[in-house]
Amino acid sequence: MDSNGKEVATEIRPYIRVYKDGSVQRLVESPIVPPSASDPETGVSSKDIVISQNPPISARIYLSKQSLQQHQKVAVLVYFHGGAFCSGSAFSFVETKFMNRLVCLANVVAVSIEYRLAPEHLLPIAYEDCWAALQWVVSHSNRYCGSDKEPWICNYVDFDQVYVGGDSAGANIANNILLRAGSEGLQNGVKIKGAFLTHPYFWGFKPIGSEIKDVKQREKLVMSTMWHLVYPKVAGGIDNPMINPVVEGAPSLTGLGCSRLLVSVAKKDQVRDRGISYYNAVKESGWQGELELIDVEGEGHSFHILVHHSENAEKLIQRLASFLVSCAGHGRKSFQFSSCVSRI
Repeated sequence: MDSNGKEVATEIRPYIRVYKDGSVQRLVESPIVPPSASDPETGVSSKDIVISQNPPISARIYLSKQSLQQHQKVAVLVYFHGGAFCSGSAFSFVETKFMNRLVCLANVVAVSIEYRLAPEHLLPIAYEDCWAALQWVVSHSNRYCGSDKEPWICNYVDFDQVYVGGDSAGANIANNILLRAGSEGLQNGVKIKGAFLTHPYFWGFKPIGSEIKDVKQREKLVMSTMWHLVYPKVAGGIDNPMINPVVEGAPSLTGLGCSRLLVSVAKKDQVRDRGISYYNAVKESGWQGELELIDVEGEGHSFHILVHHSENAEKLIQRLASFLVSCAGHGRKSFQFSSCVSRI
């Protein structure tokens, strides 16, 4: 029984509390903010769109001032936010701040997906929502732009430059999207050119690297308890390939459906060793694309979003933007963060 007089069924601090009546309290959430016709810091335009009524999937779409002024076709980034599958939002302050800065630096159209959250909507619903959203974005490549289409995608996107990305649970989603795209393909034959996975939420039963070795202690870690909450009946539990992509019997990473991949980890992040293990597994799998790893000293999980004003956050966002620009075939570009953020 908590202070509200309701019986608690499950609590994973400091993230979520689930009550026996089925209601959910998310304990740490960034406030929801509206889109902007022109962000005061970056000049990036954004608006909220409906992708599907049934199932209910929406998104916040971003367009750089440069694209808007020059009416040029640019890359599109389909982005999946983090939050352990049970929190976070494409409409939150921290995600909007991050996307505005990334879009300004990389000069891309970005579509940040608002997928349904667990435990109200248990996995694999988030995976299915994000797959449907990506297919909806690439469906615009058929050159027909009727009333059911989004004009920013029709008018500004070069479908030879489609990218996906995500942080934490969103990076996990991105990996599973890449595998599905590699095996099933996307609408109209569109290919994913590049992808970045930032601090991916991967885990497994057996410890690796510097992870805690004691089995009972590992079961109490948030990486384990959260997965059991959001996908309670999945085969293999914490060793299901969707959370442990390098477990024996997992789909081969040679099938990743993109030609360039960037994996980012952080030294103080509890899932760092999993990200490095994933990077090494891709490298050793025979996958034919270009692979890159970023390992940031002195920082923790999703610091570039949660501590967005820090110097290291700015540097990582610059690296992600540089990856998108170089993927697009424009060569590597040196960015000045101040060009996209007004200092007051």
